[in-house]
Amino acid sequence: MYHSITYSSAYTLVPTYECFNRCTYCNFRVNPLQDSWLTLTQAEQILQPFQGTNLCEILILSGEVHPQSPRRKSWLQRIYDLCELTLSMGFLPHTNVGPLSFIEMEKLKEVNVSMGLMLEQITPKLLTTVHRHAPSKIPEIRLQQLDFAGQLKIPFTTGILLGIGENNQDCWDTLDAITHSHQQWGHIQEVILQPYCPGQKQSLIMAGFNISQLPKIIAKARTILPDTISLQIPPNLISDPYCLLDCLAAGARDLGGISPKDEVNPDYPHLIYSKLSALLSSSQWQLIPRLPIYPSYDNWLSVPLQNAVKKWRKIINYKL
Repeated sequence: MYHSITYSSAYTLVPTYECFNRCTYCNFRVNPLQDSWLTLTQAEQILQPFQGTNLCEILILSGEVHPQSPRRKSWLQRIYDLCELTLSMGFLPHTNVGPLSFIEMEKLKEVNVSMGLMLEQITPKLLTTVHRHAPSKIPEIRLQQLDFAGQLKIPFTTGILLGIGENNQDCWDTLDAITHSHQQWGHIQEVILQPYCPGQKQSLIMAGFNISQLPKIIAKARTILPDTISLQIPPNLISDPYCLLDCLAAGARDLGGISPKDEVNPDYPHLIYSKLSALLSSSQWQLIPRLPIYPSYDNWLSVPLQNAVKKWRKIINYKL
């Protein structure tokens, strides 16, 4: 008997890699003003080959322009325009661009079927280590994003980052905070458990997260989080295939977006779908595609967005 494990067929558009934060483990960012922004023409050219395929989700993933920067308004408009373009080309956008104001998040809700932001860890001790030059990683700011999303009825994805200096209790506290927000608003679709894996651009000199510990953390997370929240793990960051299967046995049920490139972890390419599917099927797991929004949240969307989602649910027999 096969059991289901979901994934999203996705592609990532990066409006800009520039970011005013300087997290020491980051392999994504470049310094402010040292990166040109993605144009709509460039984005259209990138996406055109995927039209008419089964690729559904476009993740809009950006570095952060400082909230007080005179370019912040233009940055947000570029993100909005990219989402609008994505919709016009028949895809479903999901945006993750760092902390936003309530008004900014409300604007992007118009052109997104879901959104996300990693909570990472809520312990303040990381502000003196890996986040000491990352003002938007203040836990209260990121926790506020969860509540903004709930108030605005935005289907949301969040998650924790493992192996950046936290201890187990820090992880449980962060998961408790996610649970508390979800109990208030009912808006969290997925929680990602993402292991830190060293890359070539980071300044941090530290070994990666011990992957063998991940199944235990998944099992504990499953006891903390409500059953309605799906646990997601990134298969490209789990080098041991047996560990990946152990993670599923422990309670992980989603593999996130499987795309040509992991922009956050560029040194760790995704497995080819056929190889991943064969690995899972050997242990009675079946890969099932899903949309970036779960069915129970469809009625949170505007009518135009609901219609866009309905088209995709008819195109392929999506489980979610």
